[in-house]
Amino acid sequence: MDKQTTLQNIKTLGVVAVIRGPSAELTVKMVDALIAGGVTGIEITYSTPNAEAVVAEVAQKYGDQIVLGMGTLTEPAQAQSAKAAGANFLVSPICEPELVKAMAASGLLVMAGALTPTEVLQAYRNGSDVVKIFPGSLAGPSYIKALRGPFPYIPFMPTGGVSASNLGEWFAAGVVAVGAGSELCPPNLAKEGKFDEISRRAAEFLQAVKAAR
Repeated sequence: MDKQTTLQNIKTLGVVAVIRGPSAELTVKMVDALIAGGVTGIEITYSTPNAEAVVAEVAQKYGDQIVLGMGTLTEPAQAQSAKAAGANFLVSPICEPELVKAMAASGLLVMAGALTPTEVLQAYRNGSDVVKIFPGSLAGPSYIKALRGPFPYIPFMPTGGVSASNLGEWFAAGVVAVGAGSELCPPNLAKEGKFDEISRRAAEFLQAVKAAR
């Protein structure tokens, strides 16, 4: 899946599930539950145990049925190892130049994290295709709307503070997609074996995306 196809797929899906899994086994089950609920944009973070092995397993299991990425990249070397594991896109909460350039060199879709206007422009100039506004809970939809004034050409995706109930506000502000973690797939639900609840939340998010558009 090339970079432009990945970007278009993420725009079409509208929501990326950000998974910080409690274990490798439970993470795979979380992915299964999300897909059962209709959410097929999946980001598995490096804070997940054995994250690269999990991505490899999920990539083998689902292939092009999903858009699969790795998140919470903090080291330049992770860009190539995430690609080797089967990731279609790379996400970081930061915009450290060496890291973002390494991510861009992978040839995959890059989403680097930023908050201030200076960071937003730095992330974009260093090769971030989409700028991840993080933490979104600190910024809010009105902040995205303000950023789009000077940066109408930069695609934004907030992560943190996104829920099914406020998703419409984010899209109204002009985001291309949203990243959702604890509101969509909290690790405690996986620990408690409540995978049906994760599927239910996924379906709820999907309906909210449709309503927002």
